[in-house]
Amino acid sequence: MGAMDLPDRFAGVDARIPDSWKSLQGPAEGTVHLPNRLAWSGPASFDVADPGDRFTLYSVLLDCGQLDDVCAYINPSLLRTDWPRLRRATTSQITRRWERKFPALAA
Repeated sequence: MGAMDLPDRFAGVDARIPDSWKSLQGPAEGTVHLPNRLAWSGPASFDVADPGDRFTLYSVLLDCGQLDDVCAYINPSLLRTDWPRLRRATTSQITRRWERKFPALAA
């Protein structure tokens, strides 16, 4: 890497995607409070039952969450429901990797 090259923003994305739907243990209701390392510049609490809050929460997790965060805060049923909207708002570099791991999302 040269002095002017930036690191690949998407390096390590695959390691942040769980291996199975069963790994996703996020709540289907209630409030999720993200740690400051994820919610450093915006809201930190999200009502999972509210589609707008959940969209913001899942967008942050898909973009910045580590594997433990994704598994703890994303609900598999809600992810399936929200995926069409999330895939339009999230970079294709991330959505393609998720759809490779979980082909049902691409359907």
